[in-house]
Amino acid sequence: MKRNEQLEQLRDMNLSELRDQADALKESLFRLKFRKSLGVGDTINDIRREKKTLARVFTLIRQKESEANEAQA
Repeated sequence: MKRNEQLEQLRDMNLSELRDQADALKESLFRLKFRKSLGVGDTINDIRREKKTLARVFTLIRQKESEANEAQA
């Protein structure tokens, strides 16, 4: 999936879906790091991709939380 398509898909999610996505990415990243420590397959590119996606999700969570706080004020 291309980065722009992925970003649009993430932007369409609500806050709880983004948090679930972050949890899933954390677990996936853990599993990839574990596979890397075992020396199974080439996982470095996958780890980089997951870390970047997780950072994007955290950024969107922060943006949506600040928008919600501004709407309440």
